[in-house]
Amino acid sequence: MASSSFMAILTLAFLMLIRTTNAQLSTKFYSSSCPKLFSTVKSTVRSAIQKETRMGASLLRLHFHDCFVNGCDGSLLLDDTSSFTGEKNAVPNKNSARGFNVVDKIKSAVENVCPGVVSCADILAIAARDSVTILGGPSWDVKLGRRDTRTASQAAANNSIPPPTRNLNQLISTFNALGLSTRDLVALSGSHTIGQARCTTFRPRIYNETNLDSSLAKTRQSNCPRTSGSGDNNLAPLDLKSPTSFDNSYFKNLIQKKGLLHSDQQLFNGGSTDSIVRAYSNSYNTFSSDFAKAMIKMGDIKPLTGSKGEIRKNCRKPN
Repeated sequence: MASSSFMAILTLAFLMLIRTTNAQLSTKFYSSSCPKLFSTVKSTVRSAIQKETRMGASLLRLHFHDCFVNGCDGSLLLDDTSSFTGEKNAVPNKNSARGFNVVDKIKSAVENVCPGVVSCADILAIAARDSVTILGGPSWDVKLGRRDTRTASQAAANNSIPPPTRNLNQLISTFNALGLSTRDLVALSGSHTIGQARCTTFRPRIYNETNLDSSLAKTRQSNCPRTSGSGDNNLAPLDLKSPTSFDNSYFKNLIQKKGLLHSDQQLFNGGSTDSIVRAYSNSYNTFSSDFAKAMIKMGDIKPLTGSKGEIRKNCRKPN
């Protein structure tokens, strides 16, 4: 009898261990441990966007670039040191990824109300949602419980984040490999309804491609010289109609051949995604609903949970 009780206790302990090591993300994860979390993050994000509207797009992009490289684990936020190379200077991020100081402010504010509880990876997920909502887009319940990685990979960042030169089939393959559907690809690309792009990312398109509105090409050429190395960091809005409003203008632009990046226009270029672009251009509600669902799916990519990783005190360095 005693041995069977002992086995039952062992089994229970083993099951509890499995639960903690394979813990699932939950929208209520911090409801008791950090009840002021959402209001704290949102007020800091709103303040940052009031100072610079573009910051909303920058914070949203940080979450993308974090999740696409070995999962949503806060790896993008780690600074390089003399003995450690992170992801900030990878090709897709160098002179491009921004908003790290705002993440520091959010983390500091959150640490003030519940120290040592909330991960940097979760802060990125909440800040991305809040940025979209503040700029007029949809809201969704963010699943939480991610933990922070202690490492990062510049090589993985170079290989995993799709560059703007990708064709449709390559984009579909990249997203599918992460568990994201073709519809998710189109919906998530709609994040380009806000934000700016650097000349170096759209130079080949405005000088070499024919599936581009000629007046837009001329406008963009005026601030993006043909010669590489000249004006590389000059900015242009990804959505020329309403670059600071989260709406469905991006898709209307694609139908008019006004996608700024090569990868944008690939979504409406006689291929399998044309019908999805048309649907989103005709219905903001369809787009916003699909975007919210796709963001939740993206946030589920390979999180560290349970006892894996850590809760960083400073988002820029491991504890």
